[in-house]
Amino acid sequence: MTDGRPARVSRKRALAGVAAALVLTVAGGGALFASRGGGSRAEALPRIVPTTTAASTTTSTAPRTTTTLALPHPTPPPADPYADVPVVQIGTIEIPKIGLVHPIFEGVWLTVVDHGPGHWPGSARPGQIGNAVFAGHRVTHTHPFLDLDQLAPGDKVIFDMPHGVYTYVVTSITIVLPTAISITDPTRTPTMTLFACNPKHSAAQRIVVKGRLVSSHRTDALPTT
Repeated sequence: MTDGRPARVSRKRALAGVAAALVLTVAGGGALFASRGGGSRAEALPRIVPTTTAASTTTSTAPRTTTTLALPHPTPPPADPYADVPVVQIGTIEIPKIGLVHPIFEGVWLTVVDHGPGHWPGSARPGQIGNAVFAGHRVTHTHPFLDLDQLAPGDKVIFDMPHGVYTYVVTSITIVLPTAISITDPTRTPTMTLFACNPKHSAAQRIVVKGRLVSSHRTDALPTT
């Protein structure tokens, strides 16, 4: 999904290109992504680079050392939302407030999301540092995100994964335009994003539920980056 421009463009410009191409339609079973002129490929992962300076024992200054932490970064939207891709369950989502218990799958192709909430490839997995992003249908198929509008800050969202159980609490519910690709931006702490069409039976907007990780019960050594 490249438009032929040089690879060394700013991340802001790259996301702007993706945003121009992005139409997320998860309510009515239509195309999840519609291209309007093509977008540019996402840039390299953003990096956190804390720096420390070693103490000097002479009149010269010791060399500065750096530590680099690469954040999970979402891939561009799929070129073909109806691609014949495997439907692979990666865990379960539970939202007690709205009585939801549902399998979750890998990918945001419609052929995947039709089965249940889909994890945006490249974004963090539940429990990891970064933004774990999931798209889901609002009123069609199994309509798992039908009642996202009933959530409020403090409500729990629980992911039961093969490597552990991770509990998030809702921090915000917002309404954005379909081109608001910034909802998938990486974060420096473990967060989650759930999104679907808004209002019900319409694709005019997106409802976006954000949350932060408050509890982890690991069953193996999942990497945190």
